[in-house]
Amino acid sequence: MLNAVLSLLVLLAIALLIGAFVLWRKGGRLQQAGLMVLLALVAIVNVLIWTLPDESGVAPAEKELVIEE
Repeated sequence: MLNAVLSLLVLLAIALLIGAFVLWRKGGRLQQAGLMVLLALVAIVNVLIWTLPDESGVAPAEKELVIEE
């Protein structure tokens, strides 16, 4: 289940970046485009936190799977 959520977060970040670029190119609200980029960066950092391994070499997402089993 966590893998599906992380995948959706990556797709969300990509969609936000594309949307922010289109909004910026059309001369729309720059503040809204900037906030979209900021939200995409937060989503990407969140995915990285869950997938990068710690000192023991185990990612938090893998620890979550071990607890469920």
